[in-house]
Amino acid sequence: MDSIGKVYLVGSGPGDIGNLTVRAYQLLQQAEVLVYDALVDAEFLDLVPEDCLKLNVGKRGGQPSMKQGEIDQLLVEHCQQGKLVVRLKSGDPFIFGRTTSEIQALRSAECDYEVIPGISSALAAPLLADIPLTDPVLSRGFAVITAHEPERVNWQALAQLDTVVVLMGGKHLPMIVEQLQQHGKSPDTAIAIIRWAAHPNQEIWISNLTEILSHVTPQSLSPCVIVIGEVVGLRPFLTRPHKIRNSELEATPSSASDSTFISSQPQLNPEPSVSTTLSGKTILVTRAAGQSGHFSRLLEQQGATVIEMPTLEIVPPSSWEEIDDAIARLNDFDWLILTSTNAVDYFFDRLGSQLQDVGALTNIKIAVVGEKTAFKLKQRGMQPDFVPPDFIADAMIVNFPESVEGKKLLFPRVETGGRETLVKEFKARGAEITEVAAYQSACPEEADPHAIAALKNRKVDIITFASSKTVKHFCELLDRSLGEGWNTYLENVGLASIGPQTSKTSKALLGRIDIEAQEYTLEGLLSAIAAWLDSDPQI
Repeated sequence: MDSIGKVYLVGSGPGDIGNLTVRAYQLLQQAEVLVYDALVDAEFLDLVPEDCLKLNVGKRGGQPSMKQGEIDQLLVEHCQQGKLVVRLKSGDPFIFGRTTSEIQALRSAECDYEVIPGISSALAAPLLADIPLTDPVLSRGFAVITAHEPERVNWQALAQLDTVVVLMGGKHLPMIVEQLQQHGKSPDTAIAIIRWAAHPNQEIWISNLTEILSHVTPQSLSPCVIVIGEVVGLRPFLTRPHKIRNSELEATPSSASDSTFISSQPQLNPEPSVSTTLSGKTILVTRAAGQSGHFSRLLEQQGATVIEMPTLEIVPPSSWEEIDDAIARLNDFDWLILTSTNAVDYFFDRLGSQLQDVGALTNIKIAVVGEKTAFKLKQRGMQPDFVPPDFIADAMIVNFPESVEGKKLLFPRVETGGRETLVKEFKARGAEITEVAAYQSACPEEADPHAIAALKNRKVDIITFASSKTVKHFCELLDRSLGEGWNTYLENVGLASIGPQTSKTSKALLGRIDIEAQEYTLEGLLSAIAAWLDSDPQI
């Protein structure tokens, strides 16, 4: 039989949208369903039409993900519904992309498909770090491996090669170093670790096999590309002089080590001219893992040096049972309440996974808190029926456009720790509100070592907080990393809050807040920081 729709298995490249192929760009603009991996940069989601159904299937090591068989079936079912489906994968689909399973499922169902190549991070990451993989003298060839299952790797053969590129090897770095040396690789062999290649927060560590483990925390390296070989030593001769900034952090614990940490934003094009409002200032951004790129870019455009410190991990709920039950009876509800972009993403992703589209919400009104949440909803092809004038949940209660007495409200929210005011007030006004866990907000196990180093070395001028939880988890991480008295490292550091609730938490846990946004958005926070600095240029 003839397939109705078509599935395009597309490589997104290493990260930055500038590395996307023209063919991939064209397909994203036509997509009716987008099935994407967690490592795909958020900027790519802005390329698809507003009514495109976006489904995040995870596929990031160490984090909950949809099973491969479920992804295969998802592609088949949406294709059979007559949709143009883009399956967007990080890097190239045929390089450790598990594309074979998806193709076999499509072929079995007689679905039409096409594979679109992408630039693999195995090639792009070394290039963006100014490390050539081949050289007439130092490297006559290279091998690319995945360390996802290191016990199955032929380490003896790899140790004989000039250059080895390792993907998915961050948490297995100790074994990689040990195995290569046991099989004859010199302890002095150069090694580079490139984390978040092609992203604004790209980081690079340069060392040798003997010393690298003393300067990195393997559990916090993902996603990274590891390059092992003497070609790493060519980097200083190939790096453009202006690319290494005076503000780069040194992670060397002593002068005896040649190991360095470099906070290095990739630059494929001439640097754009930017405002210098924040020039010379180092700002530590506490944020949810993978969600701070936009704010960091805003700060960098104003001349700031940005250090990112993940203090939140947004992950699926412990069980999908509640939200699946609510989705199965959507017609019972009068209003859908969304108070964060995370709620939008997880609710609509789960809606799509249940093979329902936005048409299932035809008879439900939607209320959202904040411009970012409203914009995220519009990206899903929906217009909010109500957005309160202030960007806080309390304003929704005061300004709600109709009486909620007798109304049934669906409230997808964080599983634990969210504010209860909204629920209590709606119930007090006679509403029947159904709360469902849509996602969890957890504290990372370890603090980013480079953020900790910057605080210890008094390199940070301002710390930003975009929610109460970022404050709480920031304190937990500093307590674990620095021990008793960690608050002394915050002396003479400006503390900046996105709004009054976050400020309240900061005052309770840190004793103060210095900067508070008047408009409770990231742009408002940026404006408040600039105004605070202008008020005292000596800060």
